[in-house]
This record gives sequence, structure tokens and C-alpha cells, in this order.
Amino acid sequence: MERSLILIKPDAMQRGLAGSILNRFERKGLKIVGMKMMQLTDEICRDHYSHIADKPFFPGIAAFMKSTPVVALALEGLDCVETVRRICGVTKAREAQVGTIRGDYAMSIQANVVHASDSVDNAKAELNRFFNDGELFEYELATLPFIYSVDERG
Repeated sequence: MERSLILIKPDAMQRGLAGSILNRFERKGLKIVGMKMMQLTDEICRDHYSHIADKPFFPGIAAFMKSTPVVALALEGLDCVETVRRICGVTKAREAQVGTIRGDYAMSIQANVVHASDSVDNAKAELNRFFNDGELFEYELATLPFIYSVDERG
């Protein structure tokens, strides 16, 4: 099973959307293997956004991401990274399809309510960035036989 990182961003926290967003992933059948509320630091922002840290707009993104605590989620499921990306919708939220998290709750590129890992390799790195040893859990989801067929579970 694959794992992915989701951050419920400051705009979602301010608007009281954390529960609704979490519910979307649970209803899909993804398993929560880690969850915590945390205040991002300059160091985490620089590391997480290292691909744009030298851009002139980076300070604004970092300030936004540090403006309130965020909720970090670690989800698990078959093809989890791509499934989560489809549930979230495209990054430019006003272009996101209705029915996706961003399509239903956001209008912005920056204030687009969630961050989601964009590849399996990035998911591994991001999960290590946001979760320490002992904060991700292994357990059997009781509903697993009702989410995946026996053949899919292997």
C-alpha cells in the first residue's frame, strides 16, 4: 500500500473546513495512518518548498503557510498518491472540477485549502519531513474487505 502526505492549509483552518476535508478522504476508503496539528517553521517551509525557495514570491507563501497551524495527514491506500491528487483537484483551484476538494472549497492557487504529495518519491520525503518515528501507525482497517477486492489486496 502507498502512503501520501496531505496538509490542510491555513485558509482551510480559518474557514473551518478541516473536518469536511478529512471526511472526503475517509469516505473514499483511504486509511489515516498519521494525523497532527502543527505550526510550520521557516526551516520546514524552506525544506518543503525548496523548489521555489529562490523565487520572489516564496516569502509570501512561507508567511501564508505559517499564519496558522496546519493539519498534517498521512493516508494509506492502493495508488494513494494519485487517488489523493484526483480527490484534491488541480492546484489552480478556480479551475478545479466541481466535486474535488479544491473545486468545492477554493478559488486560489495559494489559498487552495490543501497540499498533496505529487509523486510516490515526494510522498516518502514529505512524510519523513512532517512525521517523526512513532507518529505513523500500522493497523488493519476493519472495513478493508469492503474497500478492495481480495485480488487487489494481494
